[in-house]
Amino acid sequence: MSTATSVRPEAPLPAAAQPLLEVKDLVVRYGRGRKAAAAPAAVDGVSFSIAPGETVGLVGESGSGKSTIGKAILGLQRVSGGSITYKGKDITSAGASQRRALGGELRAVFQDPNSSLNPRNSVGSSLAEPLRLRGVSAAEARQRAEDMLERVGLPREAVDRYPSQFSGGQRQRISVARALICDPNLVVCDEAVSALDLSTQAQVLNLLADLRDERGLGYLFIAHDIAVVQFLAQRVVVLYRGQVMESGPAAAVTENPKHPFTRALVAASPVPRPAEQAARRQARESLGVRTGAAAVPRPGGCPFRLRCPLATDRCAAERPALRTVGGSDVACHYAS
Repeated sequence: MSTATSVRPEAPLPAAAQPLLEVKDLVVRYGRGRKAAAAPAAVDGVSFSIAPGETVGLVGESGSGKSTIGKAILGLQRVSGGSITYKGKDITSAGASQRRALGGELRAVFQDPNSSLNPRNSVGSSLAEPLRLRGVSAAEARQRAEDMLERVGLPREAVDRYPSQFSGGQRQRISVARALICDPNLVVCDEAVSALDLSTQAQVLNLLADLRDERGLGYLFIAHDIAVVQFLAQRVVVLYRGQVMESGPAAAVTENPKHPFTRALVAASPVPRPAEQAARRQARESLGVRTGAAAVPRPGGCPFRLRCPLATDRCAAERPALRTVGGSDVACHYAS
């Protein structure tokens, strides 16, 4: 993905305010009992915050814990440690009634639009459902569904059509409309554009950015392609095996990465220009970063050490703490 990255300049950071969302020392383990406690955590001590009107990008390889963090925030995954605070209130272990009350404020857009659209229901019914659950009349819900469809670039008469009558990109626009129809404060976008072609990606990313700027939305934008994250996010958090490797302003992390893993991610990001792609491939090979297939480190130390060209015995013995290097916070003993 890279045609989108040149479409829109980076939005300014919102003014300092109470965080909309704060994740602190989050730990998530799958399973229960001693076996689960002995296994590496899927998410291990992750912290970040999102301000009103801000987009924070979570980026990393498959299995890095990105989607697990999103599920924990949405209440779809049990948290093993740490805390999740929304608008100053702890929702780490929120019960069903509290989660229902938050359902209109915390919304999600997933990779597969079909996961949130019932093929047997009209688009209007799918959009109206969350409103009807909150006591909105049928007539008003239909009106708001038509208005939202128009806002995401679809005709108002689409309210009476069915998901199968739309293209993949149009269905994703409908998913965005469904997520935003309740006027949420925070939207978790989990690989929301990864299944779309490049031109449709650019359209949906521009739509998300426009809606953020209009409504002051906060986004947690989860993706594996750092170029996509760079386009939409003001801040970026890079994950590897459930731990934060680097975090900071999007420009600092993506244009001047400090951690060896972040450098490898940036070099691996595809671009449409053959000469630049060849240069990136050469740069990636020169980094000396090993492939991840056989790199399963023992617990303790830096999780990236078996792939890292800078690794020493210290990396196996001591987990690096996040420290400020340049404009980013980096978890590496030797980053400079």
